[in-house]
Amino acid sequence: MEYAERYELVFQASTAEDDVVIVRRTERAGAGGYPIFEDDSGIVRAEISDQGEVRMVASGGHQAPGMPVSIRPLDT
Repeated sequence: MEYAERYELVFQASTAEDDVVIVRRTERAGAGGYPIFEDDSGIVRAEISDQGEVRMVASGGHQAPGMPVSIRPLDT
């Protein structure tokens, strides 16, 4: 599978609109061997498989990242 360079992760928010975070591919791989993607701040990190499965990766201590409700490739 060819990975997109960027994905849009959509998280359900407590407000009327969902939170959308854009993540970009890094040179790192996660525990499953798939690429790690992160936002510009480096705080939101996700390992995205070739099947489009997402595993959120903590970027710091005491972080408990939520799961996105959807994921969309922005380019391939």
